[in-house]
Amino acid sequence: MSWRAQIALTGLALALFAPPEASFGAQRPASENVDLTAALEASKAAVGRRLGDYVFRDTMGARTPLSRFGGRPVIINMVYTACTDFCPVTVQSLARAVEGAQDALGPDSFSVLTIGFDIRTDHPAQMRAYAKSQGIDFPNWHFLSADAQTILALTEQLGFAFYRAPQGFDHIAQTTIVGAQGQVFRQVYGADLTVASIVEPLKQLRYGETANLASLDNIVERIKLFCTLYDPDEDAYRFDWSIFTGIAVGLLSITGLAAFLIHATLQYRNAGR
Repeated sequence: MSWRAQIALTGLALALFAPPEASFGAQRPASENVDLTAALEASKAAVGRRLGDYVFRDTMGARTPLSRFGGRPVIINMVYTACTDFCPVTVQSLARAVEGAQDALGPDSFSVLTIGFDIRTDHPAQMRAYAKSQGIDFPNWHFLSADAQTILALTEQLGFAFYRAPQGFDHIAQTTIVGAQGQVFRQVYGADLTVASIVEPLKQLRYGETANLASLDNIVERIKLFCTLYDPDEDAYRFDWSIFTGIAVGLLSITGLAAFLIHATLQYRNAGR
């Protein structure tokens, strides 16, 4: 197993709180009995799996089905709000990546769901407080919670492994990107996410989906996607105007050559009269 995978799997959420409810915690193995290789394989096996239409609660307690976010890609980030280490780091790095992705792809091109998996504490009011404490104020970023049955079913489908530990939970450092039709498309591992690790799968999803090119907006969107390049020094995307410069030079060359051929043809005909 690579060192990156080891970091992803052993990234521990370090927070002190009372043990989870017995009915929920009893269904999770203890962290000392975890098979890290099996956990990673389960995560990878989730790719291509279609998620069920689970129902969550938003920060105001309103019922929020997963299907509400259908029609565009969704980024799913699992946390438990009592965590004081890896969960906040992941959320903050995801926030930077999301900001870059919105600049590159547009603010309405995808949604982000941060879902609390600790049913004992991660209720709507707590998720609302957590979003505020993390400074997250993106319009398409939603903080959700659910009951034990929903959390267990969702995490199994996502391949998201979490385990009981003395300080709360140990869990895989995993961010899941889901396609517009509800299928798991990519797992991104680690707490320190880059803009490219989020944008590139989203771009692949957009390229892979059928688009109506008759629409001017869709044509402009495709051009923007094609001409948006990642700058690793800035960890950001920029619009590459050199592509259009090359096209312009090519068109001018073709136009010049065509003009020359027309002029030469006319001279030849005039000379033959």
